[in-house]
Amino acid sequence: MALMEPITYPLTSDGPFNPPKEVRAPVSRLRYPDGTLGWLISKRSMIREILADPRFSARQELRSTFFSSAATTPPARPGMFIGMDPPDHTRYRKHLTGQFTVRRMRKLTEHIEQVTGQYLDRMADEGPVADLVQSFAAPIPAQVICELLGAPLDYRERFMAEAMTMSRTDVPKQDVTAAVMSVSAYLGTLVKEKRKSPTDDLLSGLIHDSDLTDEEVTNIAFLLLGGGLDTTANVLGLGTFALLLDRAQIPVLTDPATVDNAIEELLRYLPVVPGTARSALEDVEVDGVLVKAGETVMLSLPGANRDTAKFADPDALDLRRDTHGHVAFGHGVHQCLGQQLARVEMRVAFPALFRRFPDLAMAVSPDEVPVRDDMVIFGVHALPVTWDVGQK
Repeated sequence: MALMEPITYPLTSDGPFNPPKEVRAPVSRLRYPDGTLGWLISKRSMIREILADPRFSARQELRSTFFSSAATTPPARPGMFIGMDPPDHTRYRKHLTGQFTVRRMRKLTEHIEQVTGQYLDRMADEGPVADLVQSFAAPIPAQVICELLGAPLDYRERFMAEAMTMSRTDVPKQDVTAAVMSVSAYLGTLVKEKRKSPTDDLLSGLIHDSDLTDEEVTNIAFLLLGGGLDTTANVLGLGTFALLLDRAQIPVLTDPATVDNAIEELLRYLPVVPGTARSALEDVEVDGVLVKAGETVMLSLPGANRDTAKFADPDALDLRRDTHGHVAFGHGVHQCLGQQLARVEMRVAFPALFRRFPDLAMAVSPDEVPVRDDMVIFGVHALPVTWDVGQK
């Protein structure tokens, strides 16, 4: 392969619904903030191969990162299994697999419908203008994950604010650290309370059905709390934005016969999660590219989901297309644990929103919507919407 001029961070924005321009190339050389060279990969087949190959490590202490210029990153704390490889990753994840089965998540549907209805009622009472992010997209997954973990609902607002700080890329490092410590301290206290007085929730189950320490459970809860909020909230917000610009597709989403496929297409199309990273433990050749031992590969999941080798006309949102094979939730042993919960929340929330407010419309022009290009997880900071005041 010919020598490439390395890409540097930040990547170039290409509007609210497209991945950065640099991920249009299947493979690019990449220079990280610490000066090390690695790879940016967007080719779907290569990404799936790397994510399934144990010669590529998820251990965070081995990876270069976009988010720090430091030459070294500490190992993942006990319980933070997303930054670990098997067997450590396997040991932690096995305690959670039974908690996130398709069957169990579907049993939550009725409750999620109730929660969604409550927020829609509140929107109707306070309307006919609202910020959909603050009124709907963010609080629903926040409430559901808090209830699932057994965290009091009065913690929800505080956590949402702390999560916002932790996700920003433009705030001082000490502010991010303070937010992480605040959430961890709260969860640590909650874990101790659950150990003394268990209730019917996931956190109590982890504590009393395993040999995990309080520190391990606290860190697992931290991952679940963060993962259960930000991604789903931004799919709901950004997805509503996209649908309001292409209203002809809304009936596909509100039809029970086609809603599941429509959700998968939104997951494919929306560039919410920028990607994941792996480091080569040895020299590995992938599709003609030699990744040397120690190099970090940044895997663009939105880039893979726009791969023309898999998806025809991939830049178009088409809720009726065959979306089989998208990698919005990753691939391999680290594939997103909470994906079934996210699907249930989206399957309930999107149709309920458009059934309740069939004339829902933008309250500002599209170019006035503030996008989250200053955040780890992409989406919109706000989505001002309006509707017919007679809709209750």
